[in-house]
Amino acid sequence: MSILKRVAIYILGFFLVFSVFLGCSSAPSRPSDIFTDRDMALKQLNLATYTANRGRFQDALLILEEARRLAVSADDPALRIKTSLSRGNFLFSLGRQTHAFFQWEIAAREAEASGEAVLAALARIYTIRARLIMLESNESLPGVSSTVEELRAAIDKEMTAVRSDNIATAAAYITLGLAEKQSGRWAEAESAMRRALDIHERNRFLEDAAYDWFLIASIRSVAGNYDGALDALRTAIAFDRRTENGYGLASSWQAIADVNLKAGRPNESRAALRRAAEIYRAIGLMETASELESRL
Repeated sequence: MSILKRVAIYILGFFLVFSVFLGCSSAPSRPSDIFTDRDMALKQLNLATYTANRGRFQDALLILEEARRLAVSADDPALRIKTSLSRGNFLFSLGRQTHAFFQWEIAAREAEASGEAVLAALARIYTIRARLIMLESNESLPGVSSTVEELRAAIDKEMTAVRSDNIATAAAYITLGLAEKQSGRWAEAESAMRRALDIHERNRFLEDAAYDWFLIASIRSVAGNYDGALDALRTAIAFDRRTENGYGLASSWQAIADVNLKAGRPNESRAALRRAAEIYRAIGLMETASELESRL
């Protein structure tokens, strides 16, 4: 898995942080609102996201079905929208781009109709980001053509809509960073990523911070700054160790192997690749482990 591949897998996975505010009441008073199904939907959403962040996307989709059922049964617009956003994220990570775009479109429409402006903007940001990823990997959807400049302008338009939400703002900055990276503006790209990093570190979103450093490494690597990329990947590993995120750790070690190979350090590359394969095997991703071992 190259750095770009992990970008495609992880780039959509970290930015839906859900919260349900439950009122407190002292017995024997009856609560004014019931949140049982909504609270369960929230837990399932968080579990699905946790599962996806560890590379188990099919399992995440199955968990998400229960979250969706509970959100629909409670007729909660925000939760319905968030399940559509997450489903789009997981489908894109599985390479089912057309289905992913359809889910984000559903989410955007429902958010607009429900007055959820931030979620509507977030759905559009995910769509822009996915198009940037596909553009970088020379992929496209039938009948859809966008330039980096057009997508960059679209991000700027959405920035204002998400200013009130830290997590959505971080998502927008990462998308902006990807656009700047594709335009070859390395300093501007890293600056945008660091704006997202600041939000994640300030709020102690450690897995998100690890991912930010991974993206910074990808920018430095493309720019030819291999030592800087390796430094960023080591920082990503330090964050992922704090959350015991084996998938993130294996991905970073694999990226270290790729960067070392580009830098002409085959011995260091093989050692990192072996470390990545060991972690993939330890977390049950046998096929990925075998693929890396075949490269050795």
